[in-house]
Amino acid sequence: PRSILQWNVGSHRDISHESLSLFRLLEPQIEILVLGTGDRVERLHPTTLKQMRECGIAVEVQDTANACATFNFLMNERRVVAAGLIPP
Repeated sequence: PRSILQWNVGSHRDISHESLSLFRLLEPQIEILVLGTGDRVERLHPTTLKQMRECGIAVEVQDTANACATFNFLMNERRVVAAGLIPP
């Protein structure tokens, strides 16, 4: 379903296994999580990305403008996708 939820993350430094738990609870389970990290692409801790892959969720990290475009593209392909977006 198309939903908008508040994600309590202020910067890429706040992205952790715990903060991503919201996306692991969504039904139906998402295939891809597109993360927009603001004005530029920020690296996330490799353990955090690994934990999401172990849950069956691929994570794509981009700047927020490109993350929005990627999210829209994947939605048009009828993929089960979510976006976590930090404003630029």
